Amino acid sequence: MRERITYVQKLGDSLEPSAITIDGGKISGPEVHAVREDRLTIALDELPSELRALLKDAQELHIRWVSTTPYEAISPLLARLPPGFHVFFTPRREEAVFTSLCATLAKIFGDLSCSTPAESFTSLPQDRFPHAPALQYFQQLDSLSHFIHYAQDQLCRATDAACLARLGSLSKASSLDIDYDTTSRVLRATATWPYQRQPVEATSRPQLRTEVGILSTDKPQTLEPHEIGISGLLTVLGQDANPSPTMFTFVSRHRDAESSFSARFLRPTGFHPTLQLRLTSPDPPPSASAAFSPDHCSLHAYLTLPRPIFADKYQLADPIFLASKNLSALRYTTQPVDLEAPAYVLPQWGSAVLLDLSPPRAAEKTETEDGRADWTAEIPLHLRYLPPAQGGYESVHVPYPAVFWACEPEQEDEEVQPPGPFERSKLGYDGLFAEGTVFWHVEPRSVEGNQRLVNDVGVPVLDLERAGWVNVGTAVAVAVGFAWVVWKLVGVWRGEAEKKGTQGEKKRQ
Repeated sequence: MRERITYVQKLGDSLEPSAITIDGGKISGPEVHAVREDRLTIALDELPSELRALLKDAQELHIRWVSTTPYEAISPLLARLPPGFHVFFTPRREEAVFTSLCATLAKIFGDLSCSTPAESFTSLPQDRFPHAPALQYFQQLDSLSHFIHYAQDQLCRATDAACLARLGSLSKASSLDIDYDTTSRVLRATATWPYQRQPVEATSRPQLRTEVGILSTDKPQTLEPHEIGISGLLTVLGQDANPSPTMFTFVSRHRDAESSFSARFLRPTGFHPTLQLRLTSPDPPPSASAAFSPDHCSLHAYLTLPRPIFADKYQLADPIFLASKNLSALRYTTQPVDLEAPAYVLPQWGSAVLLDLSPPRAAEKTETEDGRADWTAEIPLHLRYLPPAQGGYESVHVPYPAVFWACEPEQEDEEVQPPGPFERSKLGYDGLFAEGTVFWHVEPRSVEGNQRLVNDVGVPVLDLERAGWVNVGTAVAVAVGFAWVVWKLVGVWRGEAEKKGTQGEKKRQ
């Protein structure tokens, strides 16, 4: 079992070695303004038995949880996903049946609307996206409280206050990733806390190798345009008496677009709501323009839509309609998506949608009063019928999409660089692009009055308090309609009888 604790500061920030105290297996220092990332690597035989049984027949399993609270990310920890609970899964054998996957996930993370992968997950066509996971699941999950209790029970002794407190700090984390694949045959759990003031402190534990890094981004003279530089101090607790200076560079596929966006539904929403994205800049980041030609960079929005709401692929196939919304193409949507079924009869979690946005040309840009060139794109969506509820309304929670510039390799056979030490992959949308694609992420920001990266849509449903009157009214309407039909049939029968009687009299005459 290995552990890596990393404090990542912004460019220009640093910590002097003299400010750090190392006492055997403990390191301490002053507070630093940084993002903290903790990564725990666990061998299969060190896992609980139920997890070992689950992973035995899995080719790969990737779990991603992202907080609904807005947070600031810094390089190189910039990869983003729509907030919520994501699962990406590939079975080792196509015919394998994983009836226990959803039950195990529910035991670890809490109440999930998942029965089996065959029923609840959606699939990606492996012929089109060979390096993407085969199956996908998403659900809104605001808290890691259930996971925290499970981890404390499995990993901590009841008297180990330090272990309990450390796992309890996950309640303030901005993201949690859990990864397994048959190549490495280890489970990696990576938690990240947002950019804020944090004390430098860590303690090693028996049979656990702990490495602590206090790093910041750097720009050495030898830095290539496609690389990121890192410098700082590294310490292996229980082994090093003093922190060791380090400097290295690596290729990072996730970068900062140096812009932000907000998302909201236009009012009134009705049953065909429109999600409006407002971006502070329609221009690709300068670093992307320097490294890639404009023809190979495009702006995208990746949405994970829960079961009650969906996008109509036929509506989004009309280029004239797309242009009117500042969209250019529907690059991908989950298949199939039933356009008519109510939400309560669908077993799948919902659908994923990847859209190409169409930024305005330079001549079309309009600046706001503060000098920014804000622009908007609108995504038309549709609501499904929901089950009856008290009060006559239900809320549908739609997470913010991930918005990013994607710059694909200019040559299909271009060599793919190895992943960096902070690489974050298997995000759902990265498997929809060519390998080696670089992503520049646009930072999501909540709109005024909403402190979460989630939009709520009120959906009118049958009010259970008035359902009795609806039943009575329906019965009366059916009875009146039936009586009217019978009356009309009787009238026709009487008319036919009178007609036959008249014809008989004429024949006798």
